[in-house]
Amino acid sequence: MTRIAYFDCFSGCSGDMLLGALLDAGLETERLKDGLGCLGIGGYRISVEKVMRGPVAATRFIVNAGQGANVPLRTLPDILEAIGASALSYKVKEKSSTVFSRLGEVEAKIHGIPVAQVHFHELGAIDTIIDITGTIWALEELGIERCYCSALPTGRGTVKCEHGVLPLPAPATLQLLAEARVPLSAPPVILTQPGEMVTPTGAALLTCLADFRQPAMAVDKVGYGAGTKEFPGWPNVLRVWLGEEIEASGETGLILLETNIDDMDPRIYGYLMEKLFEHGAADVWFTPIQMKKDRPAVMLSVIVPLACEYALTDIIMRETSTLGVRSRPVSRHTAQREIIEFSSSLGQVRVKLKRFSGMVKGISAEYDDCRKIARDSNLPLRDVVRIVENEARDQIM
Repeated sequence: MTRIAYFDCFSGCSGDMLLGALLDAGLETERLKDGLGCLGIGGYRISVEKVMRGPVAATRFIVNAGQGANVPLRTLPDILEAIGASALSYKVKEKSSTVFSRLGEVEAKIHGIPVAQVHFHELGAIDTIIDITGTIWALEELGIERCYCSALPTGRGTVKCEHGVLPLPAPATLQLLAEARVPLSAPPVILTQPGEMVTPTGAALLTCLADFRQPAMAVDKVGYGAGTKEFPGWPNVLRVWLGEEIEASGETGLILLETNIDDMDPRIYGYLMEKLFEHGAADVWFTPIQMKKDRPAVMLSVIVPLACEYALTDIIMRETSTLGVRSRPVSRHTAQREIIEFSSSLGQVRVKLKRFSGMVKGISAEYDDCRKIARDSNLPLRDVVRIVENEARDQIM
């Protein structure tokens, strides 16, 4: 079963709300502090407190850092270098760098300058670095393999930042949400006062990490992360559901990415496949094709959740020689899969059951178990597989 997180953002989201919710759902504060210690940066202090937001008890995550002249002005290369030099795991480094790179690209686009010339203000602050790397570290620590998210409320009014007074959603936030095609909702009717409901940090994290739909899941833990503001009559919290995903027979909200490649070192394809799966690809395959001038080539095909389209397109552009990627919406029907262990005449062995519409449609023996039996018994592997699958059908179907 796949361990997943669903972020229920009925009051919006921010980096500190995401971390607060994960802490409330069982992440240990001291473990988080140890994990963030791998960053190798100082000048901040973490505190965690229980608070009430309306009728709901929640966890508030706070980063206390220096202000004004004590805070160094960091550029995107500065941040990426610090993350790369840290003792964080490879996956946390890579995902954190992806989130910061997206933020940098959006800021550069809004201000009409190259990314290298962007001097981050809020983005370069220590609390933003802690929120982003901390959230990604926390998801890995909790064993979360996939993230989902609800629609996001837009907020209304204005926000004051380093660039002056700006309309809400903040330009960076709106650009991130637009590029990821995030479903948006109006602020709750009960909230009459204007205010920011989704921060750029929260938007960057969720658009890079989550698929924006509610999954079928078995929930075993729930956590509430508190926002800084208190809204009269409304709980300003982000709710996270943790549990196991229940695989559905039909799946929509998918994009098929394709590109043809005829001039790349073939050793790169295996590495590329690994990276695409690590970043949320639902399926990856290669097809031999013939291109112009009769050159043999490879067509790369990748099925991705809608929210991951930009991130995986970026990986394809960065890791391959292609100059363009085709995309189109697709849907697919998938069978539910269940692995069980049973006693065969050859010994204990696992088999995979394929279910569709509530019925078992197929049984296949686990290769590693059959391989071990074949070696130990000196039987042909194909005979072991046949015996195991036949006995499994007799016992199960």
